[in-house]
Amino acid sequence: QVQLVESGGGAVQTGGSLRLSCKVSGRIDSVQRMGWYRQAPGKQRDMVARIFSGGYTDYEDSVKGRFTISRDNAKNTVSLQMNMLKPEDTAVYYCNAVRFPPGGYNIWGQGTQVTVSS
Repeated sequence: QVQLVESGGGAVQTGGSLRLSCKVSGRIDSVQRMGWYRQAPGKQRDMVARIFSGGYTDYEDSVKGRFTISRDNAKNTVSLQMNMLKPEDTAVYYCNAVRFPPGGYNIWGQGTQVTVSS
């Protein structure tokens, strides 16, 4: 399996930017999809952006045009560039790694807090 460690969260004002990073260690060649999810207080954890092993990406509608997911294979890192941040983006952001069955897994990082003030 793999291990995930997130970094880059923090507090910004509306319109600001943050870049989240997820360092991947372990059997990184087995990962088929990486993603960023977020969970606000009292709400469920929702997908924000995903990137598949072939490079395909998809985004939650509210972040399209503002957030960009990318990966650096040399550094074993998946990043989420977040621009034009809004208060509704405030949440704990989690990195996720998935391998589909057979031999599948679904791994989560520890989460990093993003707070956007108005």
